[in-house]
Amino acid sequence: MFEIDPNSQANLSEITTEHVHLDLAVDFAANKLVGTATHRLAALATTREVVLDTAHLDIKGARLLTANSSQELEIDTSTVHSIYGTALCLSLPEPVSAGQKISVAIDYETSPDSGAIQFLTPEQTLGKNQPYLFTQCEEIHARSLLPCQDSPSVKLSYSADIRVPKPLTALMSAIATGSRDDGDSTVYSFEQKTTIPSYLIALVVGNLVSAKISDRCAVWSEPENIDACAWEFAEMETILQTAEEVISPYLWGRYDLLVLPPSFPYGGMENPCLTFVTPTLLAGDRSLTDVIAHEIAHSWSGNLVTAKNWEHFWLNEGWTTFFERKIVGRLNGEDARQLSCVIGEGDLLESVEFYGKDSPLTALVPQLDGVDPDDAYSTVPYDKGAHLLYYLEQLLGGPSVFEPYMRAYIQAFQGRSISTFDWKSHLFDYFAENEPAKMELLNSMEWDKWLAEPGMPPISNHYDERPQKACLDLADRWLKAARESEYSQFSPADIAAFSTMQRVIFLTRLAEAAPLQPDMLAAIDSTYALTGYRNCEVRFSWLVLALKSNYMAVTDAVVDMLSAQGRMKYTRPLYRLLHACPDGRALAEETFLRLRSFYHPICARMVEKDLGL
Repeated sequence: MFEIDPNSQANLSEITTEHVHLDLAVDFAANKLVGTATHRLAALATTREVVLDTAHLDIKGARLLTANSSQELEIDTSTVHSIYGTALCLSLPEPVSAGQKISVAIDYETSPDSGAIQFLTPEQTLGKNQPYLFTQCEEIHARSLLPCQDSPSVKLSYSADIRVPKPLTALMSAIATGSRDDGDSTVYSFEQKTTIPSYLIALVVGNLVSAKISDRCAVWSEPENIDACAWEFAEMETILQTAEEVISPYLWGRYDLLVLPPSFPYGGMENPCLTFVTPTLLAGDRSLTDVIAHEIAHSWSGNLVTAKNWEHFWLNEGWTTFFERKIVGRLNGEDARQLSCVIGEGDLLESVEFYGKDSPLTALVPQLDGVDPDDAYSTVPYDKGAHLLYYLEQLLGGPSVFEPYMRAYIQAFQGRSISTFDWKSHLFDYFAENEPAKMELLNSMEWDKWLAEPGMPPISNHYDERPQKACLDLADRWLKAARESEYSQFSPADIAAFSTMQRVIFLTRLAEAAPLQPDMLAAIDSTYALTGYRNCEVRFSWLVLALKSNYMAVTDAVVDMLSAQGRMKYTRPLYRLLHACPDGRALAEETFLRLRSFYHPICARMVEKDLGL
């Protein structure tokens, strides 16, 4: 039975990390990082060992540092877990007692098997001239970047000196403090003074340039893409200011955005000071910047207030999704917020159906002892969590009551890692003190059903149906027309005024009626030119509809989308649906085996599981 975190082998109750300094050199020839991680640790109880998480690291040695000397430490790496990696046990020469601080330096190398790091050849980049690497440590992959207490229960500051070959640039989830030449290399220095969990340590190295958006915001990418990126994300400062109005002042100094190569497996990753995003957001019309609102919102929920372990992941993602929709509502109107809620509800239903309505992984607070958190990753913590918060807001009196509470929640817990039970206790304490008349409503909720039971939430939310009426009506007209195979009434003007979310809802409504007839699908594509649609959300929704209908005319477009990007939101469902088509199984497997090295290791492993390979 775990005490703090079921997904870490570190002795978290005995000692904690306060600061890590990384001194690393990037070796592109061998696809590895080489150097030293120096930990400043504080004992929480009497102990004679430091146990850190590692995975696929080659540990060269460890030393206990004092003011004037260092002492080699005995190393034990005999404890190996199939999911959680190798426990690095360092035996101390003398016991340390609660409150005592020590520093330990560990010399190590990463390996090509690291789940956190993807090295790209020059041919895999836009410029085709220089190599590239980026890291993705969430959820439990920081241990393959550095030996660490790889648990969100531990919040630490960090600094780094990163040596990279010229003319490449290094960036991290920290503030750059300078750089210096060293022969054929450049050494970049960084400092992150605000404490963060290990999964937010991030590094990117490549041929990178920036474009200034505001005094505290810039966008980074390869030079070939920088103009498009700067245009697409020109509203970053406005989104950030709106987030501050919704929540509280931004505390991280800079908010920069890095547009990664297409193999990045997520829509975005909220690395502090430097959000990583997928190039699939480059729609050419600024229509997919809701992801930026989501990642900015993480600056408060997730980064400042952090889930204690991955069982409470909804505290990161549910709150962030709720904040994101608040920000979108302020920027684009309440209709946009309501549409986002509707789409989220559909995504939640898809996840519940995929795992099974009785699957424990669909509980808001799942039990993850012995489980890989990557296997539990879905839209459940995002949309089931946001569903609960929306329900509470409506139940307790609307935004005028709930928004002061949500700001108090951030203020109360910023800088800390908490559990669902900490959150619930604060919720009750806040309303007992500030709105005592609301306590009867809180006490009447069936909390076990909301938090612990699998499946859809116990109570449905009622969203405004007006913003979706036009797209649902259009879908129903198509379904009615299909009875007679008469499609002349439709034209591109039908969806010309639709937002991206409305187009997605239109296609999702049709997918709910799948399988549809080939002549109907051909008419839809002919009318709205969906197969070659630039906006990835719309194109993906169309391809899902087509594959659910076994419409094999889109297979070239499916393979093109699988070949052009590695975002798991698109990649995993497309592979699963293509694999499920009677004539698509072999193509899905052949395509994945051909593209496997293109995908990030996290994505490749998950698709491999999806396809049963």
